[in-house]
Amino acid sequence: AETVVAGDFGFKLAELGDFNVDFDELQSVNKDIYAWIYIPNTKVDYPVVRNITDGDDTFYLEHNIYRQYQFSGTIFSELQNHPDFHDPVTVLYGHNMLNGSMFATLHDFENPDFFAKNNTAFILTKDKVYTYLIYSAYTFDDRHILNSNFFNSKESFRAYLESTLHPYSLDANVREGVELTTDNRILVLSTCTNGAANTRYLVQGVLIAD
Repeated sequence: AETVVAGDFGFKLAELGDFNVDFDELQSVNKDIYAWIYIPNTKVDYPVVRNITDGDDTFYLEHNIYRQYQFSGTIFSELQNHPDFHDPVTVLYGHNMLNGSMFATLHDFENPDFFAKNNTAFILTKDKVYTYLIYSAYTFDDRHILNSNFFNSKESFRAYLESTLHPYSLDANVREGVELTTDNRILVLSTCTNGAANTRYLVQGVLIAD
């Protein structure tokens, strides 16, 4: 098979349609809000924050967009990820809430039928819409992805990409026909599982249009 590059996957993707976000209004509420994530046919439809206010990456684990305490927290990325989504790997974190909110419905991708029929995630910023092909989803351990890999090394990045295409996980779903190169940009969505505390459920997407 030919090596697949961004924008050349040949899969039918969902369309965003008339989906508008008023970032001026959102940022008047909280300057940490820099993006919005939307995954069709899930409940994932939320603002995304990055704590430039005080630099505490863990703050939004238990605070809402108003910077008030809330157990469900906010979808967030860490400061080591740039806000333009052009790092080799960008990780977004969200809780697995019992009421189905935040990142709980990422677990729908455990179902092979759902995974087969749903393959698109959108990230919106003030200036761009980033479209991702969701290509793998699986349970993994709780290691810190950004700190455990040296993505500035093409060899290390290539090894990571290979691990996402061939994960060691009994519940893994991987989309056939996807091959990746170190020119690709990856989005990782991370949430807790319903099992051991040291496990995470990861949904991986590859940027195909911005």
